[in-house]
Amino acid sequence: MLLGGASGVEKVSLSEFFDALPFEPDQFQVEAARSVEKERSVVVTAPTGSGKTLIADAAIHINLERGMRIFYTTPIKALSNQKFGDLAASHGEGRVGLLTGDNVINRDADILVMTTEVFRNMIYSDPDQLEDVGVAVLDEVHYLQDRTRGAVWEEIIIHAPEHIRLIALSATIANPEEFAAWIRERRGKTDLIIEEARPVPLESLYALNDKVNRSTELQPMFGPDGTPNRRITRMLETQGRKTRYRTPRRIDLIEELESHSMLPAIIFIFSRAGCDAAARGVADAGVRFTDVEQRAQIREIVDIRTAHLADEDLGVLDHAGFVTTLEAGVAAHHAGMIPAYKETVEDLFTQGLLKVVFATETLALGINMPARSVVLEQLSKYVGDGHALLQPGDYTQLTGRAGRRGIDDYGYGVVLHTRFVDFIEAASIAAAGTHPLRSSFRPTYNMTANLVANYDRDEAYRLIGASLASFQHHDREDELQSVIDRRSDELEHEWSQATCDRGSILDYLALLDSHEDERSGRVLLDPGDVVDIPDGRRSGRYVVLRLTHRSGKRHPGHLMMSTKGRVTELSRRDLGRSFQVSGRVNLPRPFEPRSRRFAQQVLRSLRKVPAGQGMSSESGRKVDHPVAECPDADDHVQWARRALSTQRRIDQLVKEQQKRGTENLVGMFRSIEKLLTNWGYIEGWSLTAEGERLRSIYSETDLVAAHSLGDGTFVELSAPDLAAVLSTLIYEPRSDQVSPPIFPTAASAAAWESIESIWEDLTATELDARLPLTRRPDPGFAVIAHQWASGYLFDQIDPGPMAAGDIVRVARQLLDVLRQVRDTAPELAPAAAEAVKAIDRDIVAAQGVG
Repeated sequence: MLLGGASGVEKVSLSEFFDALPFEPDQFQVEAARSVEKERSVVVTAPTGSGKTLIADAAIHINLERGMRIFYTTPIKALSNQKFGDLAASHGEGRVGLLTGDNVINRDADILVMTTEVFRNMIYSDPDQLEDVGVAVLDEVHYLQDRTRGAVWEEIIIHAPEHIRLIALSATIANPEEFAAWIRERRGKTDLIIEEARPVPLESLYALNDKVNRSTELQPMFGPDGTPNRRITRMLETQGRKTRYRTPRRIDLIEELESHSMLPAIIFIFSRAGCDAAARGVADAGVRFTDVEQRAQIREIVDIRTAHLADEDLGVLDHAGFVTTLEAGVAAHHAGMIPAYKETVEDLFTQGLLKVVFATETLALGINMPARSVVLEQLSKYVGDGHALLQPGDYTQLTGRAGRRGIDDYGYGVVLHTRFVDFIEAASIAAAGTHPLRSSFRPTYNMTANLVANYDRDEAYRLIGASLASFQHHDREDELQSVIDRRSDELEHEWSQATCDRGSILDYLALLDSHEDERSGRVLLDPGDVVDIPDGRRSGRYVVLRLTHRSGKRHPGHLMMSTKGRVTELSRRDLGRSFQVSGRVNLPRPFEPRSRRFAQQVLRSLRKVPAGQGMSSESGRKVDHPVAECPDADDHVQWARRALSTQRRIDQLVKEQQKRGTENLVGMFRSIEKLLTNWGYIEGWSLTAEGERLRSIYSETDLVAAHSLGDGTFVELSAPDLAAVLSTLIYEPRSDQVSPPIFPTAASAAAWESIESIWEDLTATELDARLPLTRRPDPGFAVIAHQWASGYLFDQIDPGPMAAGDIVRVARQLLDVLRQVRDTAPELAPAAAEAVKAIDRDIVAAQGVG
C-alpha cells in the first residue's frame, strides 16, 4: 500500500503516541505531527534543541501502523550512527537498519537510517525499491546550502517518487516561507510549521576583565529595550579608562562561569590547534571539575570507546595526555580528532562528566551536546585568505546549544571583549537573527548522466528548472556576467603564457612552493645578509638584522636596515620574488638596532659590499623538474601565479552569482550535455558504456575519475598504487597551496600524469564552454594512502602537517571511491577490493556502527 496512493488508508490516531510521552508536547510538534497524519509533507523550522525529532518519531509511529517503511536521512555518518542507536533502542534492533557506505545493517528494515547521499543514489539507481516507503525524514535540511554537497538535498526533493511524503527538519532560517513554497511546488501538499521561541531562553552576556579591580565581569549585552547595553558603552568610552578593560584570561573566565553556576560550557575557538592548546592549558593549570569516582567513570568510558585502537596507535595520538585532560573535566572537540576521540568527548559531555569543551564550529552540526553556556572567544574566523567577521545568523546557530531543556531556566551566550571588534559591532552580530537559506544547486556530470538515463530531454530540462536555485532566480545581472567573461578571457591568456612545453607548470610551481616551505621562508635571509630589492615600493638595498614572528603569520618577517639607516620590518610580500642577496656583513655587538652607533657601524660595513648578481628568491632556487631548465621559467611561474589569482577571483564572482540566483542552470545543463557528448558519454539522448559508468561515480571530480577508468589509467596498478592514485581525486588540502606530485612508485607517478593530463584537457574544455572548472586533483595524500594500503602501522606513517582525524577522514572517503571503482570497473575489482581490505583496518576501521 502506497501512502496517499490508494483509497481506504487507515487513519491512525496520534493520541496513543502523545499519551505515552512523559511530557506535554509543544504546540508546533503537535501541529507538524497532524500534518503527517493527514498525509502531507511538512517543513519544520525551529531552534536547536527544541525537539524537532519528536515529529519524526510521530511519523514513524503513524507509518509503522500503516505498514509503510520510513527513511531517516542525515548529512553525516556520525549523525546517522547516533540516530540508528537511538531508534534501535526505542523500536528494537530488528526493526531498524543503517546504510552509510561504511555500514550496511538490516537494509530491509522498517526504519532505515542513512546518509543523504545514499538516499539520492537509491532514487537514481533503483527507484522501484522505494515503493513501500511512506515518509522520508530530511534532518538538518538547512545543509542544503552547503557548497559541495547541498545539491543532494535538492535532487532528493525533486526526484523522489511522488508517493513519498517529506519531513524537512531545519534550524531557524530567515526565509522559511520561500523554502516551503518551493517544496510545495515540487511535492504538492506541504505545510510550514515555524517555531521561533527557544525551548530555554537565551541571555547574551559580554565578558570583560577589569585591570583595576582585577576581576572578570559578565554584563548583559542588551538593555531591557533590546538595544546594546549603554553601561558597557560608558565603561569602554570613559575618558582616561580606555585601557582599563581587556579580554579575560581563560582560567579567570571559567572560574567566573563556575562561580555563577554557568557550567557546563562549550567555548568556541575557530582553530583546531587553539582548542587543543586551550584544553591542555586549563588542565595543566590545575583546574579540576571531577572527583575520584567521576575520574574512574571517565577512564572506564575512554577504555570502552578506544578498545579497538592498538597501543602503538594510542602512543602516536598522545593518549595519555588525552585521558589526563579528560580526567580534569575538560576536552577539545574538532574535526582533526579521530572519530573515537570525538565520540568519547560527546559521550562524556552528555553524561555530565565534562564541564568545559573547547570546540570549533563543526560542533554546531547536529551532534546532541547541549550546555548551560556557550562562549565565543572571537567574533571572527579565518576564511582562507584572511579573517572575516561572523555572518548574520552565526551567533544564533552557535549559541543554539546554550540551555538544556528540562534542566536550565536560562541558557547563556557569552562574547568576550576584544580590542579588535568594538562592543556595538559585537552586539549587532549577536542581534543579527538567522541565515536565509540559499541554494547551492548546479548540474554536475554525474547528475546529467542520471537525468539522461531516467528521463526524456524535455523532462530533464524541466527538472533542472525545478531547483530551488531556479525558484530563487532573479533577473540576470549583465554587469556581473560581463566581469566574469572578461576575467575568463584574461585567465585563458594567462594560462597560455604560463604553459611550458618542457613540462607541467603547476607541478613545477608546487615544487617551488614546497621548497619554500622546507626552508620555512628563510631563503638566503639570515641576519647579516645584504639584500637588493630591484623593484616595488621597497626597492633599494638593506641588511637583515633579525627575523620577526607575528601571531597568525605563516612566514617570518625581517627587521632590516636601509642604506639610509632606517630600520623597518619587511614581509615576504615586500621582498617580492626577484630580490637578490649580494653579500654578508657582521652585525655589531651588542645588538642595538635603534642606537646611532650601531647604525653607523652597520652602514660602514654595508657600503663595502659591492653590487653583485647574488642568488634571487625565484631563479636561484633550483629544483629537479624539466621546467627549471627552461630559459623562460621565471616568466612561466609569474604567469601561472597570476592565472591562479585570476581563477580565485572568478570563483568568488561565481559564488556571488550563485548567491544572487543568476546562474542559468538549464543553459549550464545543456553545456554539460554537449561536453559529455563530445567526450563520448552521451550519444543522442542515450548513455554510452562510459556514460553508464559515470552514473555510478559520485565525486567532485566525477568526470576525471570516469575518464581515467575508461582510458585504462588504473589497469595493472597494485592495490597500494591504486589507493595512492585514487586519493588524488578526493583529497583537498586545507590551504590553497598546490601539493607537490610525490609518488612512491613509477607506476603511480605515471598514472598521476595521466590524471593530470585528463584534468587539464577537461578544464580547457570547461573554460571554452563557460562552465565551472573542475577542482584540480591533489596528490597530497598519495604517499600516506600507499603506506597505509601497504600495511604500515599508524606510527610508521609520516603524516606531515595532517592531523590524525584528517587522515582517518580522508582514508574513509578513499574507501568510498574504492568501493565505487570495485562495483563499476570489473577489471579493477580485485585490486580495489584488496585495497579496501587493506585500508579498512585499525584506526581507520569503522567501529560499532560508526
